[in-house]
Amino acid sequence: MSETSASLHTTFLSRWWALTHKEFRQLLRDRSNVAIGLVLPIVLILLFGYGISLDVQQAAVAVVLEDASPDAAEAISGLQLSPYLRPIQTRSMAEAQALMAGERVDAILRIPSDFAARQRAGHAVVQLIVHGTDAATARIIESYVGGALARARIGMADRAGESTAARGVVLETRLWFNAANNSTWYLVPGLIVLIVTLVGAFLTSLVVAREWERGTLEALFVTPVRPTEILLAKLVPYFVVGAIGFAMCLAAARWLFEVPMMGSVWLIVVAAMLYLLVALGIGLLISSATKNQFLASQVALLSSFLPAMMLSGFLFDLRNVPAVVRSIAELLPATHFLRLLKTLFLAGNVWQIVVPQMLYLVAYAAFFLLAARLATRKRLA
Repeated sequence: MSETSASLHTTFLSRWWALTHKEFRQLLRDRSNVAIGLVLPIVLILLFGYGISLDVQQAAVAVVLEDASPDAAEAISGLQLSPYLRPIQTRSMAEAQALMAGERVDAILRIPSDFAARQRAGHAVVQLIVHGTDAATARIIESYVGGALARARIGMADRAGESTAARGVVLETRLWFNAANNSTWYLVPGLIVLIVTLVGAFLTSLVVAREWERGTLEALFVTPVRPTEILLAKLVPYFVVGAIGFAMCLAAARWLFEVPMMGSVWLIVVAAMLYLLVALGIGLLISSATKNQFLASQVALLSSFLPAMMLSGFLFDLRNVPAVVRSIAELLPATHFLRLLKTLFLAGNVWQIVVPQMLYLVAYAAFFLLAARLATRKRLA
C-alpha cells in the first residue's frame, strides 16, 4: 500500500470514528431512544416471562350441593384437591347465579338432589354453568372440572371395588353470556378498546407537539385566546373522528361479526364517549408535555396503546397474573372500559359492574383533561 492510499485510509477511519462517536453521544443524550432500545426489551421479557400467563389458576367455582349424601360430597372432593380450581360453597342456585352475574365466580357446579341414587344406577348427571365471555378460559375451566370429577369418580370406584362405569357421571355444560362459545364475541369488544385508544391517545398526542414544532403556538400566544380554548378547539375534531370510528366498530360488531348486545346500546355509547374523552385527555397531556412529535408518539405508544393491548385483559386473563401486574392493570382506564364493554355486550345491564366502571371512567376523564389543561400554559418557556 502506497503512502498516499494509507493516508486516505487513515483519514477515512478518523472521520468515520468521529461521526460514529457523535451518533453514540446523540443516542445516549436522547433518553427516549435509550428507553426504546434497552429498557423496553427488558420490560417485555420480564412481563411475558413472569407477569403474563395463559394458564387458568384458582378459577372460582360456586358449588351448589343439593344432595347432602357422602357420595355427593366425595364427588366434589376433586375440586378441592385441584390447584387450578377454587370451590366456593353456596346455599342455593340463586346465590350462585348472583355471584356469576357479578363476575365473582367463573362457573357454577350444581349437584342435584338425586345424585347419589342416580350414581348408584350408573347414570348420574352434574350440571356445570361456565361464564363464557372468555371462550378460551371457559373451555379450560370445563376441562379442569371434568378432570376433577373424573379423578374423584375413579377413587370412589377403587374403594368400592367397582369399575368406573358403575360410577358413571355425565357433565352437562352450559355457557352463560356466550352461548355459541365464539371467541370473536370476546375479541371484538377488546378490538374496540384498542381502536378508540389508538384514535384518541395516539393521534391526539401529536397535535399540540406539531404546533410547537411549527412555531404556530407562539403566534396564538400573542392573541387573546386562552389555553382552555386552544385545547377545546383541538379536542372537538378528534372527538368527532373518534366517535365516527367507534360507530363503525359498533356497526361491524353488530352486523358483520354478529356480536350480541345484551345491554343497552345507549350505555355502550355513553361508556365509549367517556373512554374517548379519557384517551383524548391522555393524548393532549402527552402532546403538551413533550412538545415533540417523535417523542410524543413514542410516549403515547408505550403509555396507552401497548398497556391497553397487553394489560387490560384483552389478551390475557388478569386473574391469572401476579398481584403486582394485576394492580398495575387496575390503574389503566382501558381495563375498566374493556370490563364495561364485555359486560354490556355479552351479559347485559349488570349494574353492580356497570356503575363502578362508569364512575372510574368519569374520574379518569376529569383527571386527564384537567392535567392537559395545566400542562398547556400560555408561555414560551
